[in-house]
Amino acid sequence: MSVVVPGIDTPSSTAAVRSLGRRGVETVVAERRPTPAGASKYCGRRVRVPSPTEDLAGYGDALLALAARPETLTVVPLREADVYVLTTRRGEFAPHIATPWPDRGTVATAQDRLRLFEVARAAGVCVPRTARLEEYDGWTTPTVVKPRYTVLETDGRLLEPSVRLLERPTEPDREALRAEMHHSPLVQEYVPGAEELGFFALFDHGTPLATFQHRRLRSYHYTGGASVYRESIDDPEVASAGLAVLRALGWHGPAMVEFKRDARDGSLALMEVNPRFWGSLALAIHAGVDFPYHYYRLAAGDPVGAPDYEVGVASHVLRGEAVYLLSLLGEADAPGEHPALGPELAAVLRSLVTQPNFDYASRDDPRPFLVDLRNTARAALDRVRRA
Repeated sequence: MSVVVPGIDTPSSTAAVRSLGRRGVETVVAERRPTPAGASKYCGRRVRVPSPTEDLAGYGDALLALAARPETLTVVPLREADVYVLTTRRGEFAPHIATPWPDRGTVATAQDRLRLFEVARAAGVCVPRTARLEEYDGWTTPTVVKPRYTVLETDGRLLEPSVRLLERPTEPDREALRAEMHHSPLVQEYVPGAEELGFFALFDHGTPLATFQHRRLRSYHYTGGASVYRESIDDPEVASAGLAVLRALGWHGPAMVEFKRDARDGSLALMEVNPRFWGSLALAIHAGVDFPYHYYRLAAGDPVGAPDYEVGVASHVLRGEAVYLLSLLGEADAPGEHPALGPELAAVLRSLVTQPNFDYASRDDPRPFLVDLRNTARAALDRVRRA
């Protein structure tokens, strides 16, 4: 049996291909253009598919054609577009492959931050003060404008509106924000604190098969964003809150629950739930929880619980570490501390020696790292040409 893995420029794609390939499972990488996952020696086959941001229906049709092949067992959801296609067209996929992911209603709740926070509050989990743009009146402190819906379908394309940090205590142009995000977004109080925590799980119809936690240590930018260096942790409070949210949702399949520790009172605040595998998937595998393989076992009808993982293991995205250091060269542009370049450079170098685990770089499988560097360089050149 083979497993379809979307080929994307996020390390989770490569992590899934390596995990399954090393266990003898054939992987089919579905990519729009050459990706690190497709370059892996553990990739069984590469198939060109449309981009969901340009042709959502075409992307769904391409995945469905792969699913209809008799050797295909399932598809691994790695990004919001994958989840959207797999859940909205579940009835078309179900006759052909295993569907170990949530139903559309559950995903719709997770992707609607207002409804998600209602579920979380009812489950006893803290959430930041959040209101509709029309109703918010707390502009005297730093705020965060977030899309209410993490994904939007418009004109046959899937949009993922970005989050905006408004650090100055001034009321913004509400119409401009609505136009930018293609709907009326939410406004959330800024939660101070540098400790960002993740709870990761694979559920079998409400029962957790595997769980994992990490603490984000560095991101692409010093103010936040996707992580480039994180370590495995085991925090009972994080586990309790993460399980409470996912159980309240009646979860099935993979999920990531993001939290932030509020520096004002030490409470754990829910940020969001991602109904898919996550970008830092390689760290869990390094620490001992092979989520892609457990997902494969669940799809095959032979689920098995995961063993305990090792705490204190960390993993890097090397190009991300460089981007992080570059972000320190600019002026402070957000609330909170602006780290000094010198000590942070020393910390990065030290961690590369003490924690030599990487999302892309691998002596056993070097090509994904090289392709990632090539794609990054091409993207940078394209930005320069457009400037």
